[in-house]
Amino acid sequence: MKVQRSEEKITLGVTFNKIWSAAMFSKFADGLIGAAIPLLAASLTRDPILIAIQANLFLLPWLLFAIPIGALVDRLNRRAAMLMVQTSRVLIGISLASLILTGEMNLLWLATLTFIFGISEVVYDTATQSTIPTLLSEAQLERGNSKLQIADTIMQGFVGVPLGGFIFATAAFIPFLGVSACYLVAVFLVLSIAREALQPKVEVKAADRAKLKHEIRDGLQYLWTHKVLLRLVLTTGFIGFCYAMGSATQVLFILDHLNVSEANYGWVLVPLGIGALIGAVTTSRFSAKVGRSKALAITLPASAACLLASGLSPNVYWFMFTLLFEGLFIAYWNILLMSTYHTMIPNEIFGRIHGARRTIVWGLMPIGGLLGGMLAKIDLALPLIVGGSIATVFALTAYRFIRSI
Repeated sequence: MKVQRSEEKITLGVTFNKIWSAAMFSKFADGLIGAAIPLLAASLTRDPILIAIQANLFLLPWLLFAIPIGALVDRLNRRAAMLMVQTSRVLIGISLASLILTGEMNLLWLATLTFIFGISEVVYDTATQSTIPTLLSEAQLERGNSKLQIADTIMQGFVGVPLGGFIFATAAFIPFLGVSACYLVAVFLVLSIAREALQPKVEVKAADRAKLKHEIRDGLQYLWTHKVLLRLVLTTGFIGFCYAMGSATQVLFILDHLNVSEANYGWVLVPLGIGALIGAVTTSRFSAKVGRSKALAITLPASAACLLASGLSPNVYWFMFTLLFEGLFIAYWNILLMSTYHTMIPNEIFGRIHGARRTIVWGLMPIGGLLGGMLAKIDLALPLIVGGSIATVFALTAYRFIRSI
């Protein structure tokens, strides 16, 4: 029995490791596209409102489709859903590269493909997060979520974003071909997972299922009646609204306010990845030392204060310094919050609840982003300052509630 416990502590399982490996390639692709799409948009227009709209088209599908997609993920085979959207991402990358090469790229094409990419992200993220509690025990959740955060940080923040910005400045179409190649590798990794390995341990038979609209209603009712979960989602949603306000026109803040070249755009964001990596590695120890709820309560106002400080940056070096701590506290928050959700929400309805909460949290972000674009018309630093100030005050008022979870 002791040996079994030791092995459980060492390994998170073959299937989880395949999911994690697919995440490594996916996050590398996300980093490439995360640098290349804002730079591509900035090469097509310098209008802050248009930039803000473009930046938030990736998030808009969460507002429009997250709840029905969550309900479908609870019904469908999760592996099949992941394969479908990864394949669509391969095609999106090829389409973007082709439009640039042929000179047909414009804001409408970019907006359309970004929106479709956002829809695929809703499906993939919901399916992935729904699988985690089926693969890991409660004691392993923070370790598993930390590993996924490390994949995000290293491959997206350290490798993908800097490389994407540098390559885009050399040849704008190449990052998008790289995106397609990475997602293709992820497709083969997911293919290697057994078909039923990602399904709930207690699965509802098709004959016993209610109609889809009834399952959606039941999921929303569960969230509405779970007062602690609902308040946590609403708190996270408002902070996300403030962050979207600050970050929607960040590419213009970096390029035009801090006078950074396109080739160096990705490198400016590296400290965010460094902070996130430190956070991902130390989250479990931090949580064990102070308790998960207290750790959550501390990191939320701390990350909001970093957003405010970044807007007050007198130069690019101060901005990079604030990003270091912003990445640290955001990593703590994301890992601990997701582990809390995995503990609180029954897995057989996780997709619906995940979709409902993301509809609230990420659905508010396009609205915040649009407001940020309007503020950027006045001054490019204003979205970060206003968003950071409101988020800091609100996070401090929410401290006692989060501490009590």
